[in-house]
Amino acid sequence: MNDGTHTLTVQSGATTTKLAVGSRVSVREALDTTRLRVRAACGGTGTCGACVVRLLSGRTNPPTLAEYTKLTAEERAEGIRLACQLRLAGDSEIRLEHPAAPSPWLSIAAEDLLSLDAGLPDLLEHIYGVAVDLGTTHIRVSLWDRKNGRRIATRRGANPQARFGADVLNRLVAARKSEHAHELASLAREAVIAAVHDMLARDVGEVTPMLADIGHVVIAGNTAMLALLTGRGGETLLDPENWQRAIDYQPSADPDWLSGWQSDWHLPNARIEVLPGVAGFVGSDLLADLLATGIADGPAATLLIDVGTNTEIALWDGNTLHITSVPGGPAFESGGVGHGMPAEPGAICAVRRVDAGTGFELQVIGGDEAHGYCGSGLLDAVAVLLAAGIVKPSGRFAVACPADGYRLDPANARTAITGNTVDAFQRAKAATAAAIAVLLAQAGIGADRISRLVVCGAFGHHLNVANARAVGLLPELPNATVELFADATLGGCEALLVERQSPGRLARLARNLRLINVTLLIWYEDRYIEELRLRKAKATD
Repeated sequence: MNDGTHTLTVQSGATTTKLAVGSRVSVREALDTTRLRVRAACGGTGTCGACVVRLLSGRTNPPTLAEYTKLTAEERAEGIRLACQLRLAGDSEIRLEHPAAPSPWLSIAAEDLLSLDAGLPDLLEHIYGVAVDLGTTHIRVSLWDRKNGRRIATRRGANPQARFGADVLNRLVAARKSEHAHELASLAREAVIAAVHDMLARDVGEVTPMLADIGHVVIAGNTAMLALLTGRGGETLLDPENWQRAIDYQPSADPDWLSGWQSDWHLPNARIEVLPGVAGFVGSDLLADLLATGIADGPAATLLIDVGTNTEIALWDGNTLHITSVPGGPAFESGGVGHGMPAEPGAICAVRRVDAGTGFELQVIGGDEAHGYCGSGLLDAVAVLLAAGIVKPSGRFAVACPADGYRLDPANARTAITGNTVDAFQRAKAATAAAIAVLLAQAGIGADRISRLVVCGAFGHHLNVANARAVGLLPELPNATVELFADATLGGCEALLVERQSPGRLARLARNLRLINVTLLIWYEDRYIEELRLRKAKATD
């Protein structure tokens, strides 16, 4: 823990939670990234006076002017503070006096967001904008003041379409039934606008008047999610004959197509822009990643991997972006596996062996008791079990394993790894590793020439590159620098909201793409089978 980060112990009812909080982050901002919430309606200025907490112990900043205005002398003497004004100078403990009702929408941690220095100063009306990353497992949304280039708020939450299946194919099949197609579209649309309402209510203080001031909405996602959102193109995606073609889910000839959304969402002045995908299962989320990370603006031999339920890969050779996509399954986002969970407090995000033995040290987001594994934690768990000889390269356990799995913490059942969990991880990593090998071979670029590796998506800022290589997820890239972007897709959408040059950059990217459908290459299946084993990837032929 660095000098600028402190432990905050939070009492709420009968529960106690520990959070790691940076000294520049308000207590309210820290709580909003968890399922713990205080009441709020002013965006952190202290003017509503609703986010009261009781400071029980610790070192913090002194009361602010807003607190002197909203709290009585007696309240301040009793340790009552406003969470939006409270910042830590040391380990501290608080109690939530009047917690808000739980919400499915959490704020995105500031360190996961792209930093943008931009704005549209000559914008005169409808100055607010909304960026949407429509993921298979999670939806991420941000609200911007486009004129001043200021991010007002962010939210992330589960994609409610998951009730129809954790993977895209199950949802596409379900959408074949007309009533399910409508329900799937409604679930995604309602989730997006619910996130917007949540941001406006808590971070601005008013909803209805602000909706009319939203002038631009940018939505990116994989092609299946966009087809399900719009109700167009899903049937086309289920036919392999179309996997090399662009999917038409936004017909420009239908001027009334998006007007229904404007009415349903009560956004009368918003231009709703659904970014077009590339083809097949390569969506606009990859284009947004490329825009956010700028890989085509840098040196040749750059490899980008967006790891998730649908894993997309791009390789820049200096002139062309070679791209592909593979169905990784939900394991990388800890869906469909035992004790899987998002990267939020309570999630194991990193694991290491202790003294090269069979003891393990678990790093838990927030520093509290472990409740399960996020993607990076699952990768680490498999890697350390392999290194300790507990799991074989085949994925089978080398030791007797209880029915509920092998516990990395013997006292905590939610740290158990089962055979089925290892199997799901193997399939996801094999699909990704084989696709990387195919892309390198098709582009004629050896792994030793890769100068930059960009990893986006499920692993966020917690990927252990050595462990990723040890299990064969990533090839050996001896000359590459590694950069991790947790929310690149959202960042690309944000750039389109506030940067004048971004639409032109996106158009140039789209003109320099070469789509490679790995399923059409017979040796991809052979490589996939080889990559099922947990071992370092073999050299690219």
